[in-house]
Amino acid sequence: MALITTIDDFKPIYKRRVPKMFYDYAESGSWTEQTFRENVSDFEKIYFRQKVAVDISNRTTTSQMIGQDVAMPVALAPVGLTGLQCADGEIKAARAAEEFGVPFTLSTMSICSIEDVAAATTKPFWFQLYCMNDRPFIENLIDRAKAAGCSALVITLDLQILGQRHKDIKNNMTAPPKLTIKNMINMATKPRWCMGMLGTKRHDFANIIGHASGVESLTSLSEWSANNLLKTLNWDDLDWMIKRWGGKVILKGIQDVEDAKMAVKTGADAIVVSNHGGRQLDGALSSIRSLPDIIDAVGNDIEVWMDSGIRSGQDVAKAVALGATGVMIGRPFVYGLGAMGQAGVTKVLDIIHKELDTTIALCGERSIAGMTRDNLLVPKGFRGDWED
Repeated sequence: MALITTIDDFKPIYKRRVPKMFYDYAESGSWTEQTFRENVSDFEKIYFRQKVAVDISNRTTTSQMIGQDVAMPVALAPVGLTGLQCADGEIKAARAAEEFGVPFTLSTMSICSIEDVAAATTKPFWFQLYCMNDRPFIENLIDRAKAAGCSALVITLDLQILGQRHKDIKNNMTAPPKLTIKNMINMATKPRWCMGMLGTKRHDFANIIGHASGVESLTSLSEWSANNLLKTLNWDDLDWMIKRWGGKVILKGIQDVEDAKMAVKTGADAIVVSNHGGRQLDGALSSIRSLPDIIDAVGNDIEVWMDSGIRSGQDVAKAVALGATGVMIGRPFVYGLGAMGQAGVTKVLDIIHKELDTTIALCGERSIAGMTRDNLLVPKGFRGDWED
């Protein structure tokens, strides 16, 4: 096996080991995939200030996200169907995050249930909630997350309707996968993945089936999901969810300054500048482009994080230097998980941490606190108006 030194090194292994529909599910965006691509490429337009002859001993990447100590300002984002990228994937990713010292976020659309992950870990994790019409189900889901000891609720705001994801449509992507001739031929070329799936009982959406009224099978789940995204979602709807939870709240999916200001009024603890990894509104700004205006507008009032496009520790450094308190990573840990299981997720975190630490050093800093626009970044490029 080739030596893995970057996040991209995982991708060919991941693609070789995981069925096409699940690889495409992770490695794709909506419509033309413009936003999906620019989430990554826009980081290249931000430049560091290299400094020399500075004491860079005793460096640290430790920080806090919503009051929680973290080994670096990075959390694993909620990713649906993680347990189909690798058998028991959510459990393996949660364990890797716990051991490394960063937060893990379990998706509503996970394969392993809240209770599964809680039983397999020793520290609290975060739970992500989709806004749906079925209020009793949402209330029960919140209560289950509280009972499992989850320490924060991440409410996703940008999924009132699904973006048109052409690869998912063409692959007829389902969980578990439909056993069409095309899919069976492809899965037959993935023996490692098949053996893993044969060795686990977790193959469908365990947070939903058997918990939502009338959803007892994948057939009824498909109909329920199609009709249950809360198209009437408004800011008042968040009030009862936040009160029901009664703990730390993170609002995910903010791209607009006015929305960020409304999010502050909810009393949430953090917002995530995110375009759902380019999987919702194609043609929207990349998250890193949207971040500075939102930081300038509300950064003194609430923690502002970002996701969508992080592929390295240098990307983390750029986001933090622009004012983000932290970032969330989705695809990078999925690449590692699909390629190498729990060890792959750990390796991804190791790589990002090493890149972040080296970048801090070469910019003449020793801590996250010193990573500011003025200290780390050249005031030019696509967003140069922080320059006087």
